[in-house]
Amino acid sequence: MTRITRRNLLIASGSTLALSACMPALVSEPPPELDPIDYSTRRDGAHRLRAVDIDAIPEFLHRQIVPFSTEEEAGTIVIENQNRLLYLVLENGYALRYGLSVGREGFDWTGESTVYRKAHWPTWTPPPEMIKREPHLERWKDGQPGGPDNPLGARALYLMTDGRDQGYRIHGTPEWRSIGRFASSGCFRMLQQDVIDLYDRVPVGTRVVVV
Repeated sequence: MTRITRRNLLIASGSTLALSACMPALVSEPPPELDPIDYSTRRDGAHRLRAVDIDAIPEFLHRQIVPFSTEEEAGTIVIENQNRLLYLVLENGYALRYGLSVGREGFDWTGESTVYRKAHWPTWTPPPEMIKREPHLERWKDGQPGGPDNPLGARALYLMTDGRDQGYRIHGTPEWRSIGRFASSGCFRMLQQDVIDLYDRVPVGTRVVVV
């Protein structure tokens, strides 16, 4: 069951991580190779991805293969809120790790979900409670079309939690400087290029564990 919590302590952004919920794995096999990472501007369907200054983002938030010890099966997504990291579990004690922006205080949550839908340049519809907090979003009450300025970015993975869609997403963001911060309303933001990479790797039905 999903547990909505308040964070007692905000972990400061930077290269030093809090203790991980999953300790480094003892591995004997060499890590899988990762394709070259390109954060430059490029076309993606009908839209253009903006370049990301990856050197301005702390290195621990860069996409990379890391040792990862877990009882979860390969193909599972594990999200560590405090560390602002998402792991896609691989075989032989490794994971593909991505940096995130996660829920700010009062909007963070832990629990288990399932990816029940995937969308390419998705439409974003702010929920009524968000419009109430931010009245300028009223113009998008019927949905903001997908595009470079859409808050859901280039891709979105929609999460089913406790048998229903509670509004949580793993998605891209045009606000790449928010990566590594506690800044969202409970969703998990990724760099545009990273969410495209994850989108292409995971199918509908993927299990998501948030700790």
